[in-house]
Amino acid sequence: MKNLSMDPNLALGFRPHLSTEVQESQRQALLRYINLKLAAHGQPIAEGVAGGELIDLTRGLLANFNEKTRLLDDYRCPADRRIEDFLNRHFGDVVSPSDPLRLPGRTIILDRHGIARELSLPADGDKYESSIVTSYRVKNGVLHNPRSDRRTTKGTFHIVEGGLPVPGDKLEVPRKAYVELFRRAMQPPAELLQLPFTSGQSAHASGWVSLLLRPIVCPEVPGYCPRQTMETRFFAPGNLVSNLDFVESIFGNAGDPFLPENDAGLDIDHWTGHTGCVILATHLLGIGKKEIGLPHISEATERQKRDGMCWERDDELYNDGEAFKLVCRNQEGVEITIISDNYFGYCKKTVKTQISYAANLMGQVEEEHAGGAMVYPSFLLGESFQVNSRRYNGRTFTDVVRDYGEWIDVRQEGYGVDKRYDRLIYIPEDARADLRAQTIRYDHDGHPQEIPLLPGRVYMAPSGYKIRMEKHPGLRCWRLIGTGGEGIFCHKPCTVSGGGKSEISKSIVDYMQYGSVFVADWGEDSRIVDEVFKRDYSKRWNPEALAKQRYDVYESRGVLSERRSLGSVIKLLTPSDDYTEEYNSWLRSLPEHIYAARVRNQTVHGPGLDRRLEESLQRRHRQRLAGA
Repeated sequence: MKNLSMDPNLALGFRPHLSTEVQESQRQALLRYINLKLAAHGQPIAEGVAGGELIDLTRGLLANFNEKTRLLDDYRCPADRRIEDFLNRHFGDVVSPSDPLRLPGRTIILDRHGIARELSLPADGDKYESSIVTSYRVKNGVLHNPRSDRRTTKGTFHIVEGGLPVPGDKLEVPRKAYVELFRRAMQPPAELLQLPFTSGQSAHASGWVSLLLRPIVCPEVPGYCPRQTMETRFFAPGNLVSNLDFVESIFGNAGDPFLPENDAGLDIDHWTGHTGCVILATHLLGIGKKEIGLPHISEATERQKRDGMCWERDDELYNDGEAFKLVCRNQEGVEITIISDNYFGYCKKTVKTQISYAANLMGQVEEEHAGGAMVYPSFLLGESFQVNSRRYNGRTFTDVVRDYGEWIDVRQEGYGVDKRYDRLIYIPEDARADLRAQTIRYDHDGHPQEIPLLPGRVYMAPSGYKIRMEKHPGLRCWRLIGTGGEGIFCHKPCTVSGGGKSEISKSIVDYMQYGSVFVADWGEDSRIVDEVFKRDYSKRWNPEALAKQRYDVYESRGVLSERRSLGSVIKLLTPSDDYTEEYNSWLRSLPEHIYAARVRNQTVHGPGLDRRLEESLQRRHRQRLAGA
């Protein structure tokens, strides 16, 4: 059999370029295989679908297989042996050798992608509904709606004591309580074991389903290192098989764990040496604290009291009856997680956490949530900008030609064009960009020169500073944008979800709004704007703020002062507890469209605005740049 973990297309169920007829033919073959698998386990098959004739033909062979499998109930595949050995070794002080912790023995193994999806719906129907999940068959696959759609992690993460230190923001679980929770997780009620696949008939197939994953911890770097993966085993009562359909579509199906070719322990070139296990046990919700062996409050430690790992009344529920993820791990490289909810996000994030765990123990790698962005700061330069490369690194155009001349087509006018990227223009150290004239002006050999300033070109100064024209995203105007030559590496080391990596790599364009400003009463609105610009702001502080001497109250910077940034203007015109009630009332009296016009005047050309204010702002902006 093909090693599915080595073929991403098969592991993820990708079948490119298949017609509808071929896909339906493959589904019928998969249904026959599922029925054959159920019959081999002595389970009722789905009636009225493909596979019945094959089962009749091989009934004796299947009975022989089923009996041999029964005799091997205590036999575990290599991955499961590693998990059980760890559990019984780690809890040797709590667990008796005569009554060890055991994973489910006989499970319906999801040994190829697509079995979980078919098992999660009735074989002869397009909808399955239970108290914890509703599933639909749709044209492009399936739609699973679990009961829970959680948006909080408060009180969710529980870690058994012993092994690696338990962070202060996680709940620490006593070892005896963990052992009892694990044993109860292995004893789901009969209705939770029923498979949706046969829900439309009187004879129900039921049991545990299991899945093997080989998520990547270290991708292949040709010539440096091979691809390396960990192994993760999933166990779920039959009713929760849709969760396994979800995770195998993300991380890929690694095949039958009993086959030697799928044994990570024999794959020394590609196994990191780490093993994960995830057990779904929604029936643990509502279990009592006392019945799992948590101590009475009079015998509890301070941390147990803080974490709620003790009881005062007999009817107190573990974690107040809310969902939780219970983790057991140490430095050996085995991590086992019990999840008391069928929220799909918990399954995905648990695998990611286990990848992070393997990455941290392995070293020299970072898990998927590590990373960041190389950020080059950019600035709005207005309509003109004077380059001054000597100020930054002392380099001139002559230096650039000397060091990089083989890549530059140097023109006799005193500028250069990159030989590989003809839209990159090299300009002298004293060049000046003028948006209105659409020119780059400079001196060359004592003579004034100019070249056109065009859209789609990047003009690079000897310091590495880059200038370009850019059309405003919301208005019919252009502006000059400057980008620094040196980047800033914003890096976030490996953490699990919620660490903030996505926030430093997202564009903030969505936070900006552009549009026209409409003026209902030009005379009145102009009067209000004039009042905003001429007001004495030194008298806005209340006595308490003045007493604290936190502010410079001896002068009033106007809104257009070169000493004010846009941020300070926004703060100036936002009500505050440090301002007098009279000043706050005046701020609240300003119409919203006046606020919009004011901000627009400070940033871009807006249609229908007072040109005096706009020109004044541009003049001050140019003066500030010249002074810098």
